[in-house]
Amino acid sequence: ARLLRAVIMRALGSGKGTVSSRITQHFELKHLSSGDLLRDNMLWLFDGFPRTLPQAEALDKAYQIDTVINLNVPFEVIKQRLTARWIPPASGRVYNMEFDPPQTVGIDDVTGEPLIQREDDRPQTVIKRLKAYEAQTKPIWPQVYSFLQTKVPQTNQKASVTP
Repeated sequence: ARLLRAVIMRALGSGKGTVSSRITQHFELKHLSSGDLLRDNMLWLFDGFPRTLPQAEALDKAYQIDTVINLNVPFEVIKQRLTARWIPPASGRVYNMEFDPPQTVGIDDVTGEPLIQREDDRPQTVIKRLKAYEAQTKPIWPQVYSFLQTKVPQTNQKASVTP
């Protein structure tokens, strides 16, 4: 039997990691982010790769991709998720003020240290990063859609993709 190989795509903050975790647990797949090495004898799911046309072409040439999952999350929802993230700098633990807030606003539950918002999660930075992601990935969509594609329904409900 041929081994399953899948790709999950969408911008930062769309829920790729969360959805990938659920899929890999349910189907007993190996989760690979773009820095992980590929081996011929394993089932895998890529999270956030490919992002450019040369990457997509190389991946398609090297491996027969079985499916591509596009998380159809509107950029406004992604922006809302990312700008609600706050962290304690020492641990990097992530709080989301909308669906996973700390017990005391602005304070880490574990250490009591103040929470900060990373520069990458500030509204203007998020908008810039989402526009850059869209510009970078737009050229690969015709090739991506040529794969057998499984689409997750569009959702604005945080419970649909959050733990």
